[in-house]
Amino acid sequence: MNLILADSNELIRIGLRTIFKDPSVQIVGEAETSEELIAQVKSFSPDVLLIDYTSKGFAIDVVPEVLLINPGLKIVAITPEQSAQTLTHAIRSGVMSYVKKDCSLSEIVDAVKESGKGNKFFCGQILDTIQREGIDVETIAEFEFSCEPIILSEREIEVITLIAEGLTNIEISDKLFLSKHTVNTHRKNIMAKLGVKNTAGIVMFAIKQNYTTPNKFLFAAESN
Repeated sequence: MNLILADSNELIRIGLRTIFKDPSVQIVGEAETSEELIAQVKSFSPDVLLIDYTSKGFAIDVVPEVLLINPGLKIVAITPEQSAQTLTHAIRSGVMSYVKKDCSLSEIVDAVKESGKGNKFFCGQILDTIQREGIDVETIAEFEFSCEPIILSEREIEVITLIAEGLTNIEISDKLFLSKHTVNTHRKNIMAKLGVKNTAGIVMFAIKQNYTTPNKFLFAAESN
């Protein structure tokens, strides 16, 4: 398994280098900036990338960039504590697995090895942060936003917002003075336009567009 370490802090890279003693993992490159990382991905064809995209010289935008170069690359993020919104954005950008810098050494090694096998790996702290916001990590990974423009009517935006706030079809019909059949039709049309398969996809879109917040959805879900 060929591995690249990407972090602007030399001390962090030295520390990471020392924990990968298994001969099955070979560190083929170390990058201090996004530019160096892109060049190394082109040169070394790594299997796994372990990156702190929050460190100086990097940004989350480098994740989709390196995936365009090497679509099979497995990306493991290792960062200080982040908000749930930052975590979900990273996962949608192409991060496969996620650990924190204060995780145990064995967890960090396991994250890299499991990702190299094609398995997702999230440390307990990361999962807890995401799940406290009422978001399913599997839904995040599956929900990809298209670059194509999505044209929604004012009524559809109203319905999306209410769905994301945890209202049922019956509650939405009462609030908007619509029949249940009309609300259900709106829901089906919205899912078709967004390219999602379930309510979770609608909620993720609403959060991304700032129609609602993860906390508001979680509160509504807990009160139902």
